[in-house]
Amino acid sequence: MLLALTSAFGLVAFGWPLLVHRAAGPNAAHSGDAPWIFVALVPLLLGIVMAELSEGVIDAKAIALLGILAACFSALRIASPGIDGFEPEWFLLIVAARVFGRGFGFVFGAVALFASALITGGIGPWLPFQMIAAAWVGFGAGCLPPATGSAERMELAAYGAVAALAYGALINFWFWPFVGGSTTYQFVPGAGVLANLHRFLFFDLTTSMGFDLTRAATCAVLILVLGRPVLAALRRAARRAVFEPQVEYAD
Repeated sequence: MLLALTSAFGLVAFGWPLLVHRAAGPNAAHSGDAPWIFVALVPLLLGIVMAELSEGVIDAKAIALLGILAACFSALRIASPGIDGFEPEWFLLIVAARVFGRGFGFVFGAVALFASALITGGIGPWLPFQMIAAAWVGFGAGCLPPATGSAERMELAAYGAVAALAYGALINFWFWPFVGGSTTYQFVPGAGVLANLHRFLFFDLTTSMGFDLTRAATCAVLILVLGRPVLAALRRAARRAVFEPQVEYAD
């Protein structure tokens, strides 16, 4: 229920400009509501974590690994900050969500984007939308059907490519209704939701598809090359990590 509520909240946050148009530049889009979206998003994420803990889906080991993986995600983002779409950090989100499940993947995606934004200085009205989009990417990876061996890596690579394209489209969509001008595929107030979504599809294809394809290819290749050892390492860490002192009995 919390996952559904948070996703519905994200859909409203992304979609309300289709119904109420306001003019603004790309960097000022959602400048009024973005802080409130972030404030509402944080307790929802905490609620998901508490629900996962209470149901036994994740444990203290997974919570500790959440922080470690968020730091690793941030380090990968620093090393290559989206230059020409080369973003190796996304493969880590997908394989981690595969190991720990959809709830963990949802929270990990949001936390990782927030942590990396603090380090790279990428804080702005776009941040809560990046967090929601990354959370959906992690959630989807955790929902993939069971598979093993090379079939699992192929499944994850195919999903990674599609998710990378979807993430790029969402990141374009957060500011697109606010961009004015006389471009062919700009938002048209009163044209209807479906008509504007059709315009946005062509806007995305003509402006950033090359960038998104590079992200998709990078994610798929890294999963195919590094997926086996990283999956094995995460599963081994989830089984063997110990956060409590060993109890010894003596006479």
